[in-house]
Amino acid sequence: MELECLPYGVGHNSEGLCLWVRIGPHRILLDCGLEDLSGLIAEGSHLHVADCIICSHAHDDHARGLPALHRLAPQLPVYASEVTARLLSLNWPDDADTPNFCQGLPWRTPVEIEDDLWVELFPAGHLPGASVTRLTYHGSDRTYSVVYTGDFLLSNTRLVDGLPLEELRGWNPDVLIVEGSYGTARYPRRRSQENQLAERIARALSSGYAILMLVPTLGLGQELLMLLRSHHHFTGREIDIWVGGTVADGCDAYLNILPHLPTAAQNFARHQPLFWDDRIRPHTRRLTAEDRLSHPCIVLTDLDADLHQYCRESEQKWLVLRPLKPGYPVPDSDIEELSHVRVETYLLSEHCDRSGTTQLIHNLRPQHVVFVHGSPNYLADLINLEELRNRYQLHYPAAGKLVELPLREKHSQPDFADAIYEGELTEHQNCVTVTLPISIARDSRWQILADTGIVETHWQGDELVLRGVPQRELLGRDRFVPPDTACCANCRYYRGQQCLNADSPLHGLKVTPDGICPVFEAEDDEGVTR
Repeated sequence: MELECLPYGVGHNSEGLCLWVRIGPHRILLDCGLEDLSGLIAEGSHLHVADCIICSHAHDDHARGLPALHRLAPQLPVYASEVTARLLSLNWPDDADTPNFCQGLPWRTPVEIEDDLWVELFPAGHLPGASVTRLTYHGSDRTYSVVYTGDFLLSNTRLVDGLPLEELRGWNPDVLIVEGSYGTARYPRRRSQENQLAERIARALSSGYAILMLVPTLGLGQELLMLLRSHHHFTGREIDIWVGGTVADGCDAYLNILPHLPTAAQNFARHQPLFWDDRIRPHTRRLTAEDRLSHPCIVLTDLDADLHQYCRESEQKWLVLRPLKPGYPVPDSDIEELSHVRVETYLLSEHCDRSGTTQLIHNLRPQHVVFVHGSPNYLADLINLEELRNRYQLHYPAAGKLVELPLREKHSQPDFADAIYEGELTEHQNCVTVTLPISIARDSRWQILADTGIVETHWQGDELVLRGVPQRELLGRDRFVPPDTACCANCRYYRGQQCLNADSPLHGLKVTPDGICPVFEAEDDEGVTR
């Protein structure tokens, strides 16, 4: 057995991610986001035979255990991208004595970290410095390869370019360890989500609300700050934006890595400050204990901040926006008991939904796929996708469960020749038809496409993708829901197969369109609640 994976943490809910991987004679730890290292250092643990640690990015659920692990095993080298190495210390602000123990590696450059073991990092989107890790071991009999995505996003955001999928295409690794945070859910494009959120905040400000947004130290807070500073709903308005807690420290860290941010962000910074600005409206300031909030205002602060210190004045109405973690309910807060406070959730995609996850897998074409990082139900949904089960060996491990990854001599997926079929497109008054030559039916894949005679198409960039709808999927599709039925499909809080109503028992869960709950709110064609 040349390839094995033992998860010490698989990223369920608040659990961090930490994976022990064996490739040939070498043992590697991928990330260490554990708060409790007892399982990792217990007798019989594999830690003592690890050769190194590779950190995918600087979020705490992937990195918070690194200082304690470094103190326990200072001989273990820690590798990450150059940007991640500079951001990691934000996860332990109270531990100033911790040395900089992480070695930064350049992008797209194979580095031999052990005998015949090479590591190569590629940008993963999601967060500055986040990396896809490609491990290659050149054994005496063959070459072995493992790819670990960490957290990834194909879409460009305001401060991070998306994962360059074309550079990964056709890698054919033996094992792909991939996150499945959003499961099989589908969400609107990132830019559409930003516009919807900006409109929602603008309406609340016009209604006299002050806005309090809870964000993590790195990533989402800085993205939201750029959105609020540059969106047409807010530019030039008399609004103060305050940034508190460790989120402000994260903004300072971004200023130190400005040359690594997208070109658009660097161009923005040439004309005005990226974050802190008292000259151009809306004004953006760091929030201190001495500052007194003026209204209208928007406050960005830590996820675990004491909300009462902001919302204690009952004369001011507050809208508190908490980030939605798909697959998990939003925890209760006593702040919701205050009559002048309204608590809602928001979502700006930081991970790939179903289409992005499957697109990455199909482009890499691995033999084994190991799903980690996400709600157990969401990961189970990915495991049960027919398009994946028929082509790959899928694994969904629990923490502490060793996954053996036996290899076949030949890849299980047939290597089809790239055939091109020229057809004809005809636009009629009420429909469009596509005519293809009969030779396409002689391809062995035709029966998969023509199983039910029903096809589905969608745009992928400027290309139109056509796929057949199999019988099992057709039978499982949701039946028509009448528009006057009081169910999830007709509720104003139903988005992307999820309930976004904080007052609903289904909040944060994946629900079917015909589901019902006691707090249903209908929405008419103009988007007005009835």
